[in-house]
Amino acid sequence: MQRSRTSVKVRLGLKLGKSLGLGLGLSVGGIALSNAAYAEKTMTSESEVEVINVKGTYFNDYKVGDASGAMRANVSLLETSQAVTVIPETIIDEQLATTLGEVLNNDASLSPGSKQRNREVFSSRGFELSSSTGYLRDGHQHWSHYQQPIETLSRVEVIKGPSSILYGQSAPGGLINMVTKQPTASRLLEISADTDQYGSTRFMLDAGGQIAEDTGYRAVLVKQDVNFDREYQNGETRERDRFLGSLVLEHKINDSLIVNAYYDRTNDKAGLDTGAWLDEDANVISNRNTINDFSWAFTDIHVENKGVKLTYFMNPEWQVKVGYNEQSFERQRFESSPRLPSDYEIGDSYTSNPYDRSDDWQFKTAFIDINGEVSFGGIEHNILIGANALDYYYGQLIERGDSITYTVGQPEPAKPDLNFNNDETLSTTEYDYYGVYFHDLMTFNEQWQVAIGGRFDKQSREGADNESLLPKVGVLYHPAENSTVYVNYSEGFEPQSSETIEDELDQNFGMELDATTSKQVELGAKWEVSDRLLVSGALFNIEKTGTLISEQLLNDPLYTTVTTQSGKQTHQGLELAAQGAVTDKWFVMTSMMYLDAEYEKDENFEGNTPVDAPKWSASLWSRYEVTEKLALNAGIFYQGERYADNANTVLKDAYSRVDIGATYRTDIMGKQVDVRLNVENVFDTDYLVGGGINNVTIGDGATARIEFKTSL
Repeated sequence: MQRSRTSVKVRLGLKLGKSLGLGLGLSVGGIALSNAAYAEKTMTSESEVEVINVKGTYFNDYKVGDASGAMRANVSLLETSQAVTVIPETIIDEQLATTLGEVLNNDASLSPGSKQRNREVFSSRGFELSSSTGYLRDGHQHWSHYQQPIETLSRVEVIKGPSSILYGQSAPGGLINMVTKQPTASRLLEISADTDQYGSTRFMLDAGGQIAEDTGYRAVLVKQDVNFDREYQNGETRERDRFLGSLVLEHKINDSLIVNAYYDRTNDKAGLDTGAWLDEDANVISNRNTINDFSWAFTDIHVENKGVKLTYFMNPEWQVKVGYNEQSFERQRFESSPRLPSDYEIGDSYTSNPYDRSDDWQFKTAFIDINGEVSFGGIEHNILIGANALDYYYGQLIERGDSITYTVGQPEPAKPDLNFNNDETLSTTEYDYYGVYFHDLMTFNEQWQVAIGGRFDKQSREGADNESLLPKVGVLYHPAENSTVYVNYSEGFEPQSSETIEDELDQNFGMELDATTSKQVELGAKWEVSDRLLVSGALFNIEKTGTLISEQLLNDPLYTTVTTQSGKQTHQGLELAAQGAVTDKWFVMTSMMYLDAEYEKDENFEGNTPVDAPKWSASLWSRYEVTEKLALNAGIFYQGERYADNANTVLKDAYSRVDIGATYRTDIMGKQVDVRLNVENVFDTDYLVGGGINNVTIGDGATARIEFKTSL
């Protein structure tokens, strides 16, 4: 049994040169292709060809055998000593997903948070993912303070547990790696249009092919207009206007060197909805469909990503990758900023504090990875040596207006005359970090592998410099060729915002602060059933330590407090998952999680459960192929009871949402077209998604969407 596959992929790249064939199933999610089975050839020489013998109409495109993010290379999931979920493009298309949140519903370890201000927040294993450190795009740290352009993605990888060893500062719950679509060697031209009952529309073009010898491209264009079912106080409908343009070029310079360059731009303007308000019984204050913000409040986002990656094959066993990315994120936010008063009841007045604000984030990231295989001492080594760096800049301008007192039923106040350009000061934050890392997957024999690694990381910012040295170790046992039992230990870190305790009246004034750290022990198993279904399970224990805790000193004549880095948060749980073909015509992706999350030692919340961390959660999405032309989908998504506040005074009810869908393949004007109809929340269940007392997200009611998709 061959455990390490890097050398195989490199040899394929050298032998085939121009491209590889990548089997891609014709999905029920609406990928209409000119033939019932279509082989999409990619230019990327790292791709693997996987042929599945399934008697149904489609390939087994639910099951994914490897992931690129967990070990910074395409490594088999059976050789990865860590829980990883890969959500393929097929499921994204089947669900007609338009946001990253709709995609991540397919993994029960991820809990949705607030959606206020036209962005999405998630927690992994109960730990909230930061916009700056919780997301990757093709291995680059990615600023994710906006709804991601998922139409450019070929898959989404959920990497669970502390992952700082390869990527640097990150939350202990894990990372989301978004893998983008790449150029194709064969011609590809797909167009689609979808709409829902509220009149929302989305038009998309996805094109690929060769523009010259050894040069391929991939282009995506999207125009989307959304009408939401929640309304403002004056009866106006909340709307969203989004444009996405993306282009990737890849050129094979010679048999050893490939260059990949890309650019994409997102323009996204939407009315603001900062969420509903809850009373102490978790009931929504006022009408569930009424927005507390005023109709003139909006957010206008412009995002650009551009970069280049070089892949150099030194020999059949070793390769070097060098990548550079620039991300520009500019946003105007004109807020009405409503505030929830204490003991608020319908009929009471509330205050809004309007402002006009400009945010400018600039992310520059770079990495170099040297990856290859060597054998000595009777042990095969798959080695990764690398370094990555980030340069971060943030600037803010803001002009604030006078407070507005408003009572429901009154005419909406006029939009105040505010302009952020009137701000003569520029508030800025700048820092950089770099890290060097090493990882070695050692294969002793057919049954045993050991993965070891380490990272040195340093962040430099004014008033706060943090260094970390992190280990990782995993042991894998393969009782059979298609199964793995593993145990791992990994650590993570998150830098502090200041270098020392700055309160002069604190007993530990001037004490140097370390980065907040986390560690995880995970025991798991993975089993490939007949090469068609991957079944997995994991037990995990994560501890996050280093949070500042201040205690009052009542009788000390010199100091009022004593602050230490002794905070501790513990999350323990169990995950189970299955993904792939159950029969020749029935495909599933399903998962569940039990989570026991607690602030074990905390200044304010000791013994409590974090916000939006349910004890139980589960998801199921499935497809059944009735005939060669008709396929049916059904899914259920469950979130258990969750607290809306860290004080644990407001408890949101559990909910189950049921979705259904169907695709029918037909001919229209001589073209093969897939017609897809989806109904989300088919039973029109009332439920609360993520968010707290003053920003909770109301679950959408029954929503029908229809799509037409074809290839030209």
